[in-house]
Amino acid sequence: MKIKVNNLQDTEKIGKIISRCLEKGTVLCLDGDLGAGKTAITQFIAKEFGVKEYITSPTFNIIKEYEGRLPFYHMDVYRIESEDDMYDLGYDEYIYSEGVTVIEWSENIRTILPDERIDIKIDRIDENKRIMTIEGKGVVYEKITEELKNYENTCN
Repeated sequence: MKIKVNNLQDTEKIGKIISRCLEKGTVLCLDGDLGAGKTAITQFIAKEFGVKEYITSPTFNIIKEYEGRLPFYHMDVYRIESEDDMYDLGYDEYIYSEGVTVIEWSENIRTILPDERIDIKIDRIDENKRIMTIEGKGVVYEKITEELKNYENTCN
């Protein structure tokens, strides 16, 4: 599924839709160039999910933990040198937890990601416009795509 994003307000709407579909154990994988909007969509998802703290990119921390409807884990694996490093950080404990995990730069750890996940690729068109490609597997993915079908900017 591809969605046109014309501005930050569109990103917020999409983030809210996604957030309402999340369940315990959900893994969201975000990929795209620097400045594509990975942290922005994470901020909107987290806000709708009940996270009170302001979300920032955890590039130097790698993993940040927040409280929302469920535990909310935000990972940025841009600086990860090997997938073994993820296990040293307790990767399994987050991915297979009762919380929701959002992973920026997930392509860096693709081979250790669970099969059941939502992949969101953000392609920057210009200063404001993006195309989000959403793929995945599982019940949460099906709920998200069903909800997003009603979104007016869905491309066919």
